[in-house]
Amino acid sequence: MSKPEAPPNKPSLPEGYQVPDVWTFQEPQGGPMGAMNRPTAGARFDEELRKGEHPYQLYSLGTPNGQKVTILLEELNDIKKVEYDAWFINIMELKQFSSGFVEVNPNSKIPCMLDVSASPPIRLFESGSILMYIAEKEGHFIPSDPAGRAECMNWLFWQMGSAPFLGGGFGHFFHYAPVRIEYAIDRYTMEVKRQLDVLDKHLADKDYICGADYTIADMAIYPWMKAIPNFYTGPPRGDDFLSFYSYKNLNKWIQRIEERPAVQRGMRVNGFGPTAVKERHSAADFDVKPEGEAKPV
Repeated sequence: MSKPEAPPNKPSLPEGYQVPDVWTFQEPQGGPMGAMNRPTAGARFDEELRKGEHPYQLYSLGTPNGQKVTILLEELNDIKKVEYDAWFINIMELKQFSSGFVEVNPNSKIPCMLDVSASPPIRLFESGSILMYIAEKEGHFIPSDPAGRAECMNWLFWQMGSAPFLGGGFGHFFHYAPVRIEYAIDRYTMEVKRQLDVLDKHLADKDYICGADYTIADMAIYPWMKAIPNFYTGPPRGDDFLSFYSYKNLNKWIQRIEERPAVQRGMRVNGFGPTAVKERHSAADFDVKPEGEAKPV
């Protein structure tokens, strides 16, 4: 077999850029997220995590992956008392690289959690893993029958696999990147619109992602859908750019989810803006007006 020919030279951005034979780290990237990115893992400074009195110690931020977990915890609090401490982790200040945080999550991403009711405490990272652990331990929001459970897991892992295209792909190149790259924006826009179409078609005859039952799959997907109008505010606006409101079934489902009081509370925890609850240590914290407004990431 003959060796395939190398592709022709392609345009570069910046002009004159040549792909090296071996990549080496030169300097931090630009843009608001640039300081986070390094080719190595591990702690960058020593700082212990704070701990409260409740069984679940959540270290998070009010971005979609964090909101999934606080929605579940608040939903559980409407059924049974499931208390937790939610600590604000400011990723713009690189708090996810503290020695204490890395000990709980070696991947340095929010959210992570400790179940200190176990001995020794159980660490949890990756939002899907946290949702499964809490829902299974507390006995709610995962169907008990094999077919229902399988469908719930299908959509939970669909969300976990699709989120990088919406956030790190579309969101980054559309909203956060220091330079607008048409090819990157077009590539991720097509994938996000395909995901929206998947959900819109799926929800044509369903109240919830798994049918009649409200599950952790709904809780996982909802905050990422709300990120489109809430975080990518432009100009241009992400919801306008994606024709987001043309997906009628999806938007009916969004409205159905956001009417739930526990969802409304969960979206505020560790969040941004005048209604945010920067840290949550009891239900009474929702009645206290925040002292200041956190800056969105």
